[in-house]
Amino acid sequence: MTSLSNNKIRTAITILAVFIICLAGLATCSYAAETYTFGVVPQYDQRQLFDIWKPLIDELQRRTGLSFRLVSVPNIPVFQKDFLNGKYDFVYTNPYDLLQAQKSQGYAPIVRDRAPLRGILVVRKDSPIKKLAELNNKVVAFPAPNALGASLLMRADLFRIYHVNISPLYVKTHDSVYLHVVKGLADAGGGVQKTLEEQEKPIQEALKVLYTTRDLPSHPIAAHPRVPVRDAEKVRKAFLEMAAAEEGRKLLLKIPMKQPVSTSMDDYSPMRDWGLESFWVEE
Repeated sequence: MTSLSNNKIRTAITILAVFIICLAGLATCSYAAETYTFGVVPQYDQRQLFDIWKPLIDELQRRTGLSFRLVSVPNIPVFQKDFLNGKYDFVYTNPYDLLQAQKSQGYAPIVRDRAPLRGILVVRKDSPIKKLAELNNKVVAFPAPNALGASLLMRADLFRIYHVNISPLYVKTHDSVYLHVVKGLADAGGGVQKTLEEQEKPIQEALKVLYTTRDLPSHPIAAHPRVPVRDAEKVRKAFLEMAAAEEGRKLLLKIPMKQPVSTSMDDYSPMRDWGLESFWVEE
């Protein structure tokens, strides 16, 4: 009897141990590492954006040990709507969108390029337009109404400083802006210096810069407040460390982010006093 009882006890202990192991396995699955969404403002078409950002995201995963899913959308208005609704855990965005999303969602910038952002207005090299006043009532292409350097600040400068009234044409991406101008579908186009430098040589050689805006702090990488501080810090550190390695620099140059530096809202808050809200378009 004693031997039989001992066998029953051993069997019960074995079953209990297996049950505990199964529960532990379920718990492990339940608490698997989260995959963070990483949104990128679509300055380029989706194929080019993916080619630029996917290798960088892969390197970011390797350096941080975190998991990311690159999210690309077809145009800037869709991106802005998703951003303002807090869809992205991490995001690469224009500075004015950051101000809007910081108010509604609490996004915090963590890293940016040291070099400033400059909006540019381009025309064809053979264009008869030599000064901004000659753009009065002309068609000017922009990627989207609220693209900061390329459109928002540019339209504000044209109207407030130079008293020029234009006919805006919104064409979704910076690439499309430059093509519209080259093909004669627009008299001029708004972009930023960094995206112009990313164009193929024939496009660059066909254009000239007619006007450049004041300097702006560059596009930041920002984190949503739901992201733990330790993970946001891992991402910030990874971007800074990438700049110290040749392969990392090559990836960053494609964004382009030639010299990443730590950043905060202190760099972006002064733009709240620029009065750009009167040129913001609700979409």
